[in-house]
Amino acid sequence: MKSTIHKQHHIQPKHVKINGLKSAIAAMAINIKLTKLFLPAIAIMTMAMGSIPAQAAEKVKIGVAMALFDDVWLTLVRDAMTKWAKNHPDVELTIVDANNDSAKQTGQVENFLAHGMDAVVILPVDTAATGTLTRAVVKAGKPLVYVNRLPSNLPKGVVYCGSNSIDAGIMNMEELGKAMGGKGNLVILMGELGNEAAIGRTDGIKKVVKEKFPDIKIVREQTGNWKRERGKTIMENWLASGQEINGVASNNDEMALGALQAIKAAGKLGKIPVGGTDASNDALKSMDRGELNNTVFQDPVGQGEEAVNAAYLMVKKEPNPKVVDGKIWIPYQSVTKENYKSFMKS
Repeated sequence: MKSTIHKQHHIQPKHVKINGLKSAIAAMAINIKLTKLFLPAIAIMTMAMGSIPAQAAEKVKIGVAMALFDDVWLTLVRDAMTKWAKNHPDVELTIVDANNDSAKQTGQVENFLAHGMDAVVILPVDTAATGTLTRAVVKAGKPLVYVNRLPSNLPKGVVYCGSNSIDAGIMNMEELGKAMGGKGNLVILMGELGNEAAIGRTDGIKKVVKEKFPDIKIVREQTGNWKRERGKTIMENWLASGQEINGVASNNDEMALGALQAIKAAGKLGKIPVGGTDASNDALKSMDRGELNNTVFQDPVGQGEEAVNAAYLMVKKEPNPKVVDGKIWIPYQSVTKENYKSFMKS
């Protein structure tokens, strides 16, 4: 074979060169045509690919089910959550209003789970009826955080963010007891009876009366459902009964301010000291006018921010040093005639 090829190269050397040159020219022509055909297509494809934006990272979806929106202090909690979310662009926050209806809140939580929320935050309507909510979220394998109102049962892995309710009652009554001179008839305006905060704050009031002011007698207690108008109506009825009242301990500022309206209308302002909880802006202004005797600061921003942040970190599986034994405690602070101005917004 080698010699044959060799012979062929010697027999027709010119023919081979000519044919090779023709083939090379033809190949070049085809390549040029193909280049003209494909280069624009490649360029178009490159431009198209370049115009497709990089897919955004999937957001962390957090659903918040609040007991109600129609509450001054809870509005501050909600605003804090919303502000926190704005500072976290990788979070999609949804907040819904249960209108103080436990059944409606249950449906809202179920809806969150059906729509694939990554975590659920609940400010419960009724802390004694949270078992169904907890089981649903835990069964779905989603992080769960309760805020402001501590459920009667908090299983392992579920976080609570709030303040220790009994402390508010203690701080409130310690100041109020002094204003009453350590004696006299006390009435208590309670929040909703199924609410842990109402139970804890009332227990704190009674604890201080029993341990520090044995000469103070609790003569009446009634729920005002956290509402100012209810506090006013209840106080009007108590005053109309003719029973001597020497002090009013309220579970929150709204009911306390309502009671003050009734006291003022009865011409007894300054004679019956009233104490509340929350250190709302209206309450602090009332203190500045010399009306409300004392209140207790409950930090709505701290509770709102830390609750959604805890849910966020749980989704990301990142540590949260603020969680101790399943709880994030946001401490109360006593607000008195001596320090109330430091709590007022400029």
